[in-house]
Amino acid sequence: MPGLYYLSLLRHTIIARIIKRSCMKIAIINGPNLNLLGKRETDVYGNMPFESYLDQLKGLFPSVSFSYFQSNIEGELVNELQRAGFDCDAIVLNPAAYTHTSVAIGDAIAAIKAPVVEVHISNVHAREDFRKFSYVSAKSAGSIFGLGLKGYELAVRWILDPK
Repeated sequence: MPGLYYLSLLRHTIIARIIKRSCMKIAIINGPNLNLLGKRETDVYGNMPFESYLDQLKGLFPSVSFSYFQSNIEGELVNELQRAGFDCDAIVLNPAAYTHTSVAIGDAIAAIKAPVVEVHISNVHAREDFRKFSYVSAKSAGSIFGLGLKGYELAVRWILDPK
């Protein structure tokens, strides 16, 4: 019966998606000064440390294996992008101020296989003019600006279901 074949095929497709989601490895990489979340410019960045938010994110997506890396040093961010870019299924990247200055980070994104979703807590386009240029956006699968920490959740949701 052709109908049973299609139902079986649909069932296998759904199971494959569930398995893919349950095995997803996502790296979150944060750039300079994001180690000060919850302490610095709370009117712009909020009052929650990122580690606390990461715990919430892990609760929202228990089937995702998250790794987390933060550095204030450009070369360390490039090294982590290169490592995670061949070890993880996807990367959520907040390059912070390096967005506007780092050709190296843009080049690292172009060199890896994992898709990168760029996230910025603040709306960089509503800030100083120099923040409106990005070496990262054109190399990323997508970009999320100005939605606070919620941007990380939205990035993960897109990674899990990019349709």
